[in-house]
Amino acid sequence: MNPALLSLIAASVTFVGTHFVLSHPLRASLVKRIGERAFLGLYSLVALATLAWMALAFRAAPAPDLAGSGDIGWIVASVITVVALVLFLGSLRGNPALPTGGTLPTIPTRPHGVFAVTRHPMMWGFALWALAHAILFWSWRTMVVALAIAVLALVGAHLQDRKKEQLLGTAWAGWQAKTSYFPHWSRLPGAGLGLWLLAIVLWLLLTWAHVPSAGVPAGPWRWLG
Repeated sequence: MNPALLSLIAASVTFVGTHFVLSHPLRASLVKRIGERAFLGLYSLVALATLAWMALAFRAAPAPDLAGSGDIGWIVASVITVVALVLFLGSLRGNPALPTGGTLPTIPTRPHGVFAVTRHPMMWGFALWALAHAILFWSWRTMVVALAIAVLALVGAHLQDRKKEQLLGTAWAGWQAKTSYFPHWSRLPGAGLGLWLLAIVLWLLLTWAHVPSAGVPAGPWRWLG
């Protein structure tokens, strides 16, 4: 196997593994020893360092080296990334799963917007981004990173439920009873017209920037030149 690809696999495993270890088994003891603010600094430093390793290894790995899925793959991936952005953007407001700096989060009385789809819209947004890139079947390096992000998102969401239930007890159990881990895709249109329009505009900007950042035309720009 190519040494650069092996390095990418090692970086991806480290990136995902340190997220899980620091977020769950080591979090409580580290916070007790060094405090919440210092822990968040350590967590961020480790995340940035392992992400930088992933990025460098990704650039060094060979690409493209798989057959690709053609125009059909690009169309499917484009649709999926729009949905991923709807979930991600909708998760940035009123999300009780986001870090709150040591204070207890506010649990909504009822799920609305993307939370009516899933209680983990951000994580599913990341997972859909990974799925879109895997569908392209572009290169092994892309498949490695996509798998790492998907595992981090979907396993992380499950572990997040366990951690929140231990912290919040019946409040989080009630939120779980009103929401779903697995998305109800039929409820996506109810996320709101404004959110969909924002996601589409951002998608157009991000896919336009895909050429200078990644060297590959994506989204509508693949066919518009």
